[in-house]
Amino acid sequence: MKGLRALFLLACFALLGAAREPVLVPEISQHEIQVRQGFTGADLLLFGAILTPEGTRAAQDTDIVVVLEGPVRSIVLREKQKVAGVWINADSTQFRSAPSFFAVASSRPIARIVDDKTAAIYELGLKWLQLSPIGVIDPAEQQRFSTGLVDLMLRQGLYQENEGAVKISGEVLYQARISLPSSVQTGTYTAETFAIRKGKVVASAITRVEVTKEGFERFVAVNAETNGILYGLFAVLLSVGMGWLAGRLFALI
Repeated sequence: MKGLRALFLLACFALLGAAREPVLVPEISQHEIQVRQGFTGADLLLFGAILTPEGTRAAQDTDIVVVLEGPVRSIVLREKQKVAGVWINADSTQFRSAPSFFAVASSRPIARIVDDKTAAIYELGLKWLQLSPIGVIDPAEQQRFSTGLVDLMLRQGLYQENEGAVKISGEVLYQARISLPSSVQTGTYTAETFAIRKGKVVASAITRVEVTKEGFERFVAVNAETNGILYGLFAVLLSVGMGWLAGRLFALI
């Protein structure tokens, strides 16, 4: 009986401790982004509050990390080599599920917030982004291709890492800005916020953003997927028409 009573008391203490963990209340400035002609990108404001279960401020000694991830897709990465003065495709590999967009914003450098194991579990940073190659590949070669993919996406603005971009005020409110370039893919984007205290993730919450095409861009995208033949004929006619128009213009000059 004493053993059962001790186990019961331990369970009660564990429940009481869990109930004291902070609660994240996240929000985002836009839940839908419409891509139209002339779209130059968008700035997202991710903000919210860190509260105790009773509703009081709970951000003291707490770090915030926000991860915004776009739809995953299969990507073929080819490595180019210079042969006889000409750049040609050499080795290549295919990643099964690489995010089309990935951005991390944190209140401090990730290395000062969590250890490597925790960062890897939650993918808190580009270093810990888990890319899944298709087929058997040498670990060293996989690392080279993974590094190359991350570097390529960084230069395109599709991968970002902003340490210190999350601002915490009043021990309760946080905010961070993440920029989406004009080349973002459409689909559902997931913004996951982590509250971290003493190297441990004590709370997390998710919000979502829909990136959709509207207007003429939507018409083209829908017909490319559902009416392949008509879309192909339209593309050919448009190319012929543009070529004819260009010829007429040059003839007048």
